[in-house]
Amino acid sequence: MSKPLVAIVGRPNVGKSMLFNKLVGKRLSIVEDTPGVTRDRLYAECEWLGRRFDIVDTGGIEPTADNEILLFMREQANIAISSADVIILVTDVRTGVTAADRDVANMLLRSRKPCVLAVNKMDSTGAVDPAIYEFYELGMGDPIAVSAVHGHGTGDLLDECMKYFPPEAGEEEEDDRIRVAVIGKPNVGKSSLVNHILGEKRVIVSNVAGTTRDAVDSEYENEHGKYVFIDTAGIRRKSKVEERVEKFSVMRAQLAIERADVCLIMIDARDGVTDQDTKIAGLAHEAGKASIIVVNKWDLVEKETGTMEKMRKDVLRDLSFMSYAPVLFISAKTGQRTDRIFELINFVNDQSHMRITTGMLNNVLSDAQARVQPPTDKGRRLKIYYMTQTGICPPNFVIFCNSRELFHFSYQRYIENQIRAVFGLEGTPVRIVIRQKGDKD
Repeated sequence: MSKPLVAIVGRPNVGKSMLFNKLVGKRLSIVEDTPGVTRDRLYAECEWLGRRFDIVDTGGIEPTADNEILLFMREQANIAISSADVIILVTDVRTGVTAADRDVANMLLRSRKPCVLAVNKMDSTGAVDPAIYEFYELGMGDPIAVSAVHGHGTGDLLDECMKYFPPEAGEEEEDDRIRVAVIGKPNVGKSSLVNHILGEKRVIVSNVAGTTRDAVDSEYENEHGKYVFIDTAGIRRKSKVEERVEKFSVMRAQLAIERADVCLIMIDARDGVTDQDTKIAGLAHEAGKASIIVVNKWDLVEKETGTMEKMRKDVLRDLSFMSYAPVLFISAKTGQRTDRIFELINFVNDQSHMRITTGMLNNVLSDAQARVQPPTDKGRRLKIYYMTQTGICPPNFVIFCNSRELFHFSYQRYIENQIRAVFGLEGTPVRIVIRQKGDKD
């Protein structure tokens, strides 16, 4: 079951980002270093009273602005609002209720989503500043006094948010549907693919309307299994604001990836891999999701002998950080090879759920060390004691050794390649953690 999502919104300069950082704390700084992939983190995981949820920061909303930048900031906020389970409206006690606050509040009330009103910059302790009572006029219930700087009131704020969270999944029956996020830059054919699957070859289809996460989730069932397709279309490219459009595209991808089991990373065959494709693919890699690289519009490419193989090599070269992902060439318009998607989805999903016994892992580890000796430095040799798997989706492994410093990245990559050579793990990232003697955890 996906985690609840909380969106922080409000007009500019009320302290949204500071409140976001205060709520997520150190979790925000935990970012995997993937060579060649950079991204702005717009959301993070938060935990309160044992319940984990995601929280999204948004740009300031100017409801009546006609400035191009502010219009796109408003669009970004609307994306978060439409996807959220709970919305926190942040206001500023120092400025009081402004016309922009009223407009944002009205916009949120029209969304019919649960909202919590936070009055920020209540930095002093003791008696509550009477100015807080002015915010009742927004019609959003009791305002909660918070200080993003000091953290005052954040517990009360999260308590109020949790009242609107969906019930936590208990011992309910297992959901055997595979959630598939269709991600990619605008105009690569994401919606065309989903429509082709749902429209022309459907067996059982039900549109999930009014869901708390995304109105374009669609259930689908065929002889291969049960699926939920998450379409992330809807962002239009404008040449003058390409960079900002990219940010919203990435934000949509983040929200979809978080909920997915498998990601279909769609690329336009005519363009090849662009910088934006690299960033979006990097999101799936960092999130540890099983992935398939889908090269669409293959029917529009002039072909010669070896054209497909050359394109495959180019794609894997440009997306070198996820060379484990299978590449499929399709045409969503004609349906060419789209029938192979389900087999690959099932395959990479199974690979990401693979469990390997400690004994089998250590046999591979011994063989790998026999072929290539562990590195040395200044007379000290790396000694690897044993290896074990600690998790799935993606497969996580822990290697215990005498010195983490001696375990060079290149040797770690070598061990990973040996594991993949024996067990496959195609289509899924692999996480390896190095532990040494003396580690408490």
